[in-house]
Amino acid sequence: MEIPPDHPRAEALRIRERLVRGFEEGYVVPQGLIAHGRGEAFDYLLGERTIPPARRAIRAAAAAFHLAERPVISVNGNVAALCPDELVELSEVTGAPLEVNLFHRTEERARRIRRVLEEAGARNVLGVDRGHLTRLPNLSSRRGIVDERGIRRADFVLVPLEDGDRTRALKELGKRVAAIDLNPLSRTARDADITIVDNVVRCVRKIAREYENMDKERAREVLEAYDNDAVLAEVLEYISRRLRVLADEDAGES
Repeated sequence: MEIPPDHPRAEALRIRERLVRGFEEGYVVPQGLIAHGRGEAFDYLLGERTIPPARRAIRAAAAAFHLAERPVISVNGNVAALCPDELVELSEVTGAPLEVNLFHRTEERARRIRRVLEEAGARNVLGVDRGHLTRLPNLSSRRGIVDERGIRRADFVLVPLEDGDRTRALKELGKRVAAIDLNPLSRTARDADITIVDNVVRCVRKIAREYENMDKERAREVLEAYDNDAVLAEVLEYISRRLRVLADEDAGES
């Protein structure tokens, strides 16, 4: 689809086209398209921008990468379609491997996602080779199929576009979890240690920049001061204030 550059929804349409292309190429599933629509609705409420509480969560995620001994970045079909270059950059900057992890998993789909990441420059994508796959002991869905070299032994996992069951399962195993989720009311958002309420296409590269501008001493200070419940509450208050402003503007025009 050719998107006119002056279209008021041009960027959102370009994002949709990435997902459609991923669907046509067989690594985005129909359920992922539905999930994106839900996230897009929340992005409207945020004004399609990275708001201050999200920036604090981005900084905390960067700090968690600094302090982790075995960090991993989880990748599903949607995030591979939306920001493969940014994922590879974050992996290179932090030293955290990329691991394919899917709820609607087939081996062919996992291989296609690995190919997308390798075409973006990734050199070692986990979660595909059968010889290294194992299961999380407390998760029965296919999300529980993980790489023994990656998520299984990780102490910190970044989970963009996550489902709540695995976030809780990872935490039960003693892992720190940072989620990227546009819905501040989801199970994922509420269960994660760090929740970035932002669009992955905006925030993944911001995590890399924060990481580069931080040392371990500063990282400890950031994590000690971070309060995820307070961040989520501030996100909801931001949305509430924005809706009131928009309602007042509409009332003034009528």
